[in-house]
Amino acid sequence: MFYNKVEICGIDTTTLKTIPEKEKTMLLEKAQKGDKIAREKLVMGNLRLVLSVIQRFSNRGENLDDLFQIGCIGLMKAIDNFDTSHDVKFSTYAVPMIIGEVRRHLRDNNPVRVSRSMRDTAYHAMQAREKLSNEMNREPTIEEIAKELGKEKSEVVVALESIVEPVSFYEPVFSNGGDTIYLMDQLGAEESDGDWIDEISMKEAIKNLPPREKRILSMRFMKGMTQTEVANEIGISQAQVSRLEKSAINTIKGE
Repeated sequence: MFYNKVEICGIDTTTLKTIPEKEKTMLLEKAQKGDKIAREKLVMGNLRLVLSVIQRFSNRGENLDDLFQIGCIGLMKAIDNFDTSHDVKFSTYAVPMIIGEVRRHLRDNNPVRVSRSMRDTAYHAMQAREKLSNEMNREPTIEEIAKELGKEKSEVVVALESIVEPVSFYEPVFSNGGDTIYLMDQLGAEESDGDWIDEISMKEAIKNLPPREKRILSMRFMKGMTQTEVANEIGISQAQVSRLEKSAINTIKGE
């Protein structure tokens, strides 16, 4: 499900209706007394509200169908806990509840668990960076941010890195026609004392390749060079290195 489609979780959003405030208050009172029909009407009448909230999270790479369902849980909690005696619109109360439920889901399902204190330090560091940027008319250094917060530089660095979303090795970083370069293509391989058997196997596998392809594979997988380093060494583009490398590997697989 994508942001600009009108159907989410099987619901056509163009058919969603809203409820006037007076009727909403009446339904809330009935729902909190156990009226299931009133509760269902309230949920259906506020799905547009849930949709508007989860669109704020559309750039997280999460499935919006899942976030919509999580948002509906927040909506139902708001329906159960809203105090109708207060002079506050239901939406004013419901929006933070829905946002909180979505954020809790994103936090609990993050592949890397980050402590609350570290997350707070990261958020304070971002606020300090924005403040210093406005004051200094330039991007502040980590040392300046740490001084502003009264914390060690290493503590600020670790905190900021902890909230960065993990990136897949197969994340495309460049594409030119059919030549796609992935993050893993820009990483060198670490050397190991136990790799000599693999090196012998590689030499045997590439001996029938053309000289340039043979050189590229040797530099990439024996010397652990990145595609950029290979490109600079040979004098061709990284995209060409990527294409020749893939062609050579396919040839080896074919044999």
